[in-house]
Amino acid sequence: MQLRTGRIAFLALALWMLCGNLALADGKMVRSIDPTRSNATFTVKHIFVSHVSGSIPIVAGRVVLSPNSLVPLQVRATLDPNGVHTDSTDRDAALRGPEFFDAQKFPTWTFASTAIVAHGNAAFTMDGVLTIHGVPQHERLNVTIGGDAAHPVYRATGTIDRRAFGMTVTRLDPVIGGTVEVTIEAAIRGL
Repeated sequence: MQLRTGRIAFLALALWMLCGNLALADGKMVRSIDPTRSNATFTVKHIFVSHVSGSIPIVAGRVVLSPNSLVPLQVRATLDPNGVHTDSTDRDAALRGPEFFDAQKFPTWTFASTAIVAHGNAAFTMDGVLTIHGVPQHERLNVTIGGDAAHPVYRATGTIDRRAFGMTVTRLDPVIGGTVEVTIEAAIRGL
């Protein structure tokens, strides 16, 4: 019996990895973020060029949904700072370097929700722990829901303080804003 239970668990895990969705016994659904249609964008003030914008890919993630609601119960995401793109290869290399992201030492960023408060059926506020540069910080995002039940898309906005994550040792620190505007587009894999 134990061997059979182990095989069933293995098959369920394999199906979830292939399809990106998994139904739990209590009716909740674990759904995967589609990395090909998801990313995080940022804008930061820079005295020499007014503002600099860029994107960082979301490489993995999941949401846990209750039946009949697109407001998640839980969210987790992993981002890849090595994939930063600002339309300048020199700036991208500098951002990946030890003065900013130190992507060689910290190759992933993570976000894990800690509280989600629904504002109707199409919006919610999400608190969570964002870990960048090896430093965990509590952050709040305002999220709207688009798409449909089969293909939901979440758009989250918020601001973070780069200095709170230890990105303060750069020689350019005085001319780069500390507050970073963040927008996340997370598309969920279809059913």
